[in-house]
Amino acid sequence: MVNAKEGMVEEFVLHRIGAEEGQHVFSDHSVLIKGEEEQEFLRRLFLRPFANMAFTSEFAGGKGHALRSLCGKVHKDKGDAIVELSVDIAKLLLAAAEGRDMPPGEFIVARFSGVGMGNAAHDAVGIFKFDDKDVFLESRAEKGSIALRLKRGLGANKPKKACLVLFTDQEPTLLLIDDQASTEYWQSEFIHARPKKDNVNSTNDLMQLTKSFITEQLPQDFVVEKADQIDLLNRSVDYFKKHAEFDRKEFAEEVFQEPKAIQSFNSYSDQYQREQDVQLQDNFEISAQAVKRQSRVFKSVLKLDKNFHIYIHGDRNKIEQGVDEQGRKFYKIFYEQEA
Repeated sequence: MVNAKEGMVEEFVLHRIGAEEGQHVFSDHSVLIKGEEEQEFLRRLFLRPFANMAFTSEFAGGKGHALRSLCGKVHKDKGDAIVELSVDIAKLLLAAAEGRDMPPGEFIVARFSGVGMGNAAHDAVGIFKFDDKDVFLESRAEKGSIALRLKRGLGANKPKKACLVLFTDQEPTLLLIDDQASTEYWQSEFIHARPKKDNVNSTNDLMQLTKSFITEQLPQDFVVEKADQIDLLNRSVDYFKKHAEFDRKEFAEEVFQEPKAIQSFNSYSDQYQREQDVQLQDNFEISAQAVKRQSRVFKSVLKLDKNFHIYIHGDRNKIEQGVDEQGRKFYKIFYEQEA
């Protein structure tokens, strides 16, 4: 989702959140590091965790939302203001997590510029909660010998919780990380996030709907061979990969082709929207990042007992199914050359 090779970490503030109220340590200064090597490390620490995400959120509650207001001020107010604002954000998290088991750790608020998402670059504010530190070995030459020392710090470990607020053209777009699903206060009480109605989530929702229909509903409505199911999954992914715009009518005709199958898909879509409480659009711009992410779960593997796995990626007409005189099932595969 985010291009981790782009963007500049303008400044950040690091606080220490303790296990109890008296153990919190709030910093009184921000950090500015402009060297390219340092910037590369900070991009890897702060932005890379969002690189493969394919789900977007937004603030719920409108412009009066407390965290939305504080992030907006961090974005607009340069200089020393970020220190005071980051303390306010930390205290907002502590209030949301009151009475919950929140591990101690480093809490960071950072301000970014030029963060790439899609085909555009945006200013952003990041909020990060690190619970774990890496152990690393420091070496230093001293008086003709090498001194070694084990140290602990932030490095390869990803944040346990994070929120990247991208200041897009209209409402801010949020990317969220929460490695502990049980701590719902992070998203629901601290951030107050809800799914954003944009092309990223529309692409996700349609692909999830399609996979669910082909693998679960279609076999109930029709007699469908496993190879035909895989062929439909491949055709649906190909549509999303080859088209820049989604059109429901065009999609159904290209993928399912038969009128009864198209009717079944449309009926299942209505049912899916009611049960999942989502509203699917008939037309939208397809998100390439979401397609790349979702296509990984569209399995094109035909599993035969425990002996064979057949990967079907192309022409369905080159594989035939049958039963021999002894009652043994078989697949006949046609090909032109071996790889």
